[in-house]
Amino acid sequence: MIFESSKMKLEVISTKLIGETNDCYICKDLKSSGGSLYTVIVVKDHECIKNVLEAFRRLDLVENSALVDSFACEGIHVLVFPYRRERNLFDFYAGDLYSLKVCEDICINTIIACMQLALPYQLLYLLLTQNQLNLSSDNNIFMSYAIDLKDFDLNITEKDCVVECARIILVLLEAKASQKANSFILLQKKSANRSYSKFSELYRDITIAAVGDKRITLFGRIKLWLSLYSNYIFGVLFWICVILGIVALSLILSRFVLGNGSWLRVIFNNFKNIGTESLVQ
Repeated sequence: MIFESSKMKLEVISTKLIGETNDCYICKDLKSSGGSLYTVIVVKDHECIKNVLEAFRRLDLVENSALVDSFACEGIHVLVFPYRRERNLFDFYAGDLYSLKVCEDICINTIIACMQLALPYQLLYLLLTQNQLNLSSDNNIFMSYAIDLKDFDLNITEKDCVVECARIILVLLEAKASQKANSFILLQKKSANRSYSKFSELYRDITIAAVGDKRITLFGRIKLWLSLYSNYIFGVLFWICVILGIVALSLILSRFVLGNGSWLRVIFNNFKNIGTESLVQ
């Protein structure tokens, strides 16, 4: 089987998936002498094709994305991604054998891989939920793209991806929970509340917590506590500022209405004088 565009002639060498919405193959490019392999997703469902192309249009980074080629071919649409031999993260991750620092480094590399992947969040979400994360021999993370587009949802946002990524990191850190209780509790609580909205927030928390084998200092504990309760603290400060703003505004308005007086003087001083007599001794 061959899929051909203006710049590629892709010959199927193995099949990864045959589905209702799309098929997935590993192909080589007959127009290239380098012998590079590619993951080729053949989308058969027309509604799905429309949604996927709309997601790339919104991204507006097609030239710099992981997408190598995209073309229509005899009523189907072909998406071409790089191929790298799979080394599934959960098959090769040995949390019980790794040091705490190695586990934290892998977690950080997972977040970085997601942040650097120039793909629509709708596709990244499928990569995360369909277990397409891979662990290289030097503990970096790379993606594979043999996904089923059946559950492609145009409404998926960065927040959905970050929450799923946080769930994966919790699994990776679980083996070290007793050694790293603060960071584990931090992620556990924020993940349960779906507090994360951006990858930068998740990256910040992990890097703050990543103190390796060092003893956590008092300053480090304070930073962890502030990270854990930052949303609550800022919420309280916000409402305090709102209340103070309302009080200040009412004082200014009352000076216009009451002249030199204010509503505070009306409340607290209104019984000090009755007629011409002062009640103040």
